Amino acid sequence: MVKLFWTIAALLGATSVGAGAFASHALKNSLSERAISLFETAARYQMYHALALLFVALVLSRVEGSVLLVVAGWSLIAGVLLFSGSLYALSLTSVKVLGAITPLGGVAFLVGWLSLAIAAWNVKL
Repeated sequence: MVKLFWTIAALLGATSVGAGAFASHALKNSLSERAISLFETAARYQMYHALALLFVALVLSRVEGSVLLVVAGWSLIAGVLLFSGSLYALSLTSVKVLGAITPLGGVAFLVGWLSLAIAAWNVKL
């Protein structure tokens, strides 16, 4: 699980950088300010949670058998896919119904962070 989370974190980080550059260069003249703002928010949250997932992978490499850390990792991944993914799609298509998916990603982020907090509290040092 450590290698998988580490790899996904690195890929999420790399694609976040690419998305941010794409927004500021290729999209700035073709999308509204609101759409650019949504796209940049998606990229920013993707990067934050790529770093959080990297942290989960590193901690998981030291703390064996933590189901809560695994839940945290998968929740962060789901959050990026749902939250950032829906914002990317919304900004590029203006299909308003996609905005209904975004809060599900926010909930996944919360589950990830809370699982990480509980895992920290329960770890035996």
